[in-house]
Amino acid sequence: MNFHFLDIKKFLPHREPFLMVDQVLTIDDEHVSTCFHIKPECIFNEEGVFNEAGMIENAAQTCSSIVGKSYFDEDDLEGCSAKLIGFISAIKKINIKACAKVGATITTKAYIKSRLNTDQFTMCSIDCFITEDGKELLSCEINLVIQELKEHSK
Repeated sequence: MNFHFLDIKKFLPHREPFLMVDQVLTIDDEHVSTCFHIKPECIFNEEGVFNEAGMIENAAQTCSSIVGKSYFDEDDLEGCSAKLIGFISAIKKINIKACAKVGATITTKAYIKSRLNTDQFTMCSIDCFITEDGKELLSCEINLVIQELKEHSK
């Protein structure tokens, strides 16, 4: 599958100006990598720097895409086969070494550490790393809860 043509907006509920992922680079059942180009109009632009809150939001959106993937049909490139809602239940640890400047493109990689699926939701723990040109900016462990929104009949 060519992920360069995958429209991330069809799979994440976030919209401008709060969408912090531009493109999925790779994704499978255990790993995802994304990129994000930091524009001057970014809401997390703080005096020319992509601030810490923006980096955490980028990490969370990247992490949710790996868990959310399992809810969608394999051939669904339009995001029509499921509607999801997700929450950060905990940020277990975080290390921010530096922030990227506006104009930079960051790459974010996430790896599932553990996952629990129930009939109502999925809980998982994910390691996430943000880099710019190979230099690590952030590492963290995030716990997420993802739930599929079921249509209720009247």
